[in-house]
Amino acid sequence: MNKSIWIIAVFLSVLLLSCQGTETRAIEGTNPMTKESAKTKVATFAGGCFWCTEADFEKVPGVLRVISGYTGGKKENPTYEEVSSGWTGHVEAVQVHYDPGRITYEQLLDVFWRHIDPTDTGGQFVDRGSQYRSAVFYHDEEQKRLAEASRDALARSGKFTRPVATEILPLTKFYEAEDYHQDYYAKNPLHYRSYRSGSGRDSFLKKTWGDEKPRSPAPASKTWPKPDEEALKQKLTPLQYQVTRKDGTEPPFRNEYHDNKREGIYVDVVSGEPLFSSLDKYDSGTGWPSFTKPLEPGNVVERPDRSHLMIRTEVRSRHGDSHLGHVFPDGPAPTGLRYCMNSAALRFIPKENLEKEGYGEYLGLFGRKQP
Repeated sequence: MNKSIWIIAVFLSVLLLSCQGTETRAIEGTNPMTKESAKTKVATFAGGCFWCTEADFEKVPGVLRVISGYTGGKKENPTYEEVSSGWTGHVEAVQVHYDPGRITYEQLLDVFWRHIDPTDTGGQFVDRGSQYRSAVFYHDEEQKRLAEASRDALARSGKFTRPVATEILPLTKFYEAEDYHQDYYAKNPLHYRSYRSGSGRDSFLKKTWGDEKPRSPAPASKTWPKPDEEALKQKLTPLQYQVTRKDGTEPPFRNEYHDNKREGIYVDVVSGEPLFSSLDKYDSGTGWPSFTKPLEPGNVVERPDRSHLMIRTEVRSRHGDSHLGHVFPDGPAPTGLRYCMNSAALRFIPKENLEKEGYGEYLGLFGRKQP
């Protein structure tokens, strides 16, 4: 075969089977937190080939723009060739700029899980190597908590037989990829479709998720209103009002949920916002219902509490502003935390009533759909 023809053939085959481009130009990214505003937030995800990850997120309502790039390594201003070689420590990643009024960070996490193989430790689909591994890069502690909680819920879901291996890492510096890679799916639709079809990504996602719609634990459109004080006085028992509005504490052991062993979720008695799951409940021996972590970290607020000549961490509900209890660093694995809650601040919804009471999105936590 003529050498030039052979070279062209090799080039075309590589182009069709791997996520790569031709000319590259490194653009140093900045910390995206400096670009956030009240109406725009930024999230960073690594899901293998950034052509695919970018295309998947740009279809999501509430996402304003997606930028392909590199992060996670120490090499400054890396080029595509350097990253794809695997020695820089960087991964292909995307930064998702979104409107938090239309979509939440939790919803973005759910989209992310449904477009990758979170059990793959050696890359993603046809793209092999550490530069294609999956990861969530958090911008702040709240994103970290939400990402870890979302990953743990995925691991419990039973969707995968292998352990969920996606890393949750702090974002350092993000470098925008070369212009050639930005919006690649739109600029080169034929090659993109050919690559994606041959990569095995879509067949894996179809097999894993089928036609199941993304689960949104706390939809952006769902609100948790707090009634006014007069309405609360009518709605709550004297003990519930004393605990939630006056920061009171109920007696240990003589409360409704300390020994409740039924499956279901616990919501704020004031607003109804989801707070904890029976899957994370354990017997701490204290006489109060105790949990290792929140079901929805975004609905929980932690504040310093220096009352009673002690330094503790108070836990309140975000939307209902209810005093729930305190969190202590003496819990069991995997978190080492004990969320010590007042039963009077909670309402328990058993799994068989979740659909009826408007919390059907949580049925998947308990393994099967109730009739």
